Amino acid sequence: MVPAIAQTAAPVENAAPAVPPTPPEGGANAIVATVNGTDITLGHMIVLRANLPAQYQSLPDDILFKGILDQLVQQAAMAQSVEGKTTLRDTLAMENDRRGYLSGVALQAVAGTAVTDAALQTAYDAKFADAAETKEYNAAHILVKTKEEAEKIKADITAGAAFAEMAVAHSSDGAAANGGDLGWFSDGMMVPQFQDAVFAMAVGDVSAPVETQFGWHLIQLKETRIKSAPTLDDMREELATEIEQAAVEAHIKSITDAATIARPGEGFDPALLRDLSLLDK
Repeated sequence: MVPAIAQTAAPVENAAPAVPPTPPEGGANAIVATVNGTDITLGHMIVLRANLPAQYQSLPDDILFKGILDQLVQQAAMAQSVEGKTTLRDTLAMENDRRGYLSGVALQAVAGTAVTDAALQTAYDAKFADAAETKEYNAAHILVKTKEEAEKIKADITAGAAFAEMAVAHSSDGAAANGGDLGWFSDGMMVPQFQDAVFAMAVGDVSAPVETQFGWHLIQLKETRIKSAPTLDDMREELATEIEQAAVEAHIKSITDAATIARPGEGFDPALLRDLSLLDK
């Protein structure tokens, strides 16, 4: 959170300016304040604003300008007050922050250019160009402990009892409350005995009792459908994420492979990570 801004009024949407503001001489390098001789520039303010949480982004420009400037002035004064007094922990934390930021800059450039229409099409074709259509089944079942119980229920259904009502009354699994409905499934999603029975049925049929490790089932096949491969538009977001990740991983590997790296600390006791007292020495 930004203290100087957090004390201002609630966010208000800005009206779009009719005319773009005129940059001062020096542009981003224009000095907006000095603190004991240390310059704070317009660029510093622009960067800070760009990284504000969303709820602050919508504050009016005049409130943001004053809040950000106050923030940077305060930070500069506070930073100067501890110059020469920073600890080893402070120094290492700043080095980690700098390393992490620059690493992010390097990877952002890679991720930003990785996703193109051609890359999306290539990734889509690799996944789905030769994908076969999948047959899906919509079924319900009644699960009981014994074959005799299943046969009695089957006789009642044959005599006119509604399958869903019999499932609510007799089935022992969680689907009973929904009339035994199992939803849509395809090859490999059910245990073999159950799947084989469904694949041999016609729509509307109720099976003879089928035994699995769960007990005895009566199965009603409600309908089937052919599921085609998703379209490129359906997969665009997922494929873009995969492309970015692959590009980032490849870039990291190429950079680290080209670097001269030594790891003399690999033999250190991992428990040393918890020893904060080392930072006080």
